[in-house]
Amino acid sequence: MNTLDIKTNFHHLIDQINDEQLLIKLYHIMEQASSTTDGQLWSKLTEEQQNELLQIEKEVQSGVPLISNDQMKVKHKKWLDGRTPKKVIIVPNKIVNIVL
Repeated sequence: MNTLDIKTNFHHLIDQINDEQLLIKLYHIMEQASSTTDGQLWSKLTEEQQNELLQIEKEVQSGVPLISNDQMKVKHKKWLDGRTPKKVIIVPNKIVNIVL
């Protein structure tokens, strides 16, 4: 699908929506997205944060973890603060959620 097709389909979808509150929400989302310039968030990161994100991207693409599970526990120990997680939810290649 090219850009013109996406815009056309988007307009058709919006034309089918009759819920004013939903249209207002969509409008605000689009307004905010159009006012954000590419790289705006990236430029606010420190060099260390940028490098960490690049490493994460490399890890995701390769499928091989850059650090071990034990290293990850040590790195995030400050958030655990000696508590034992009640539940750990893992979505492979997406997210790890720890419920304390």
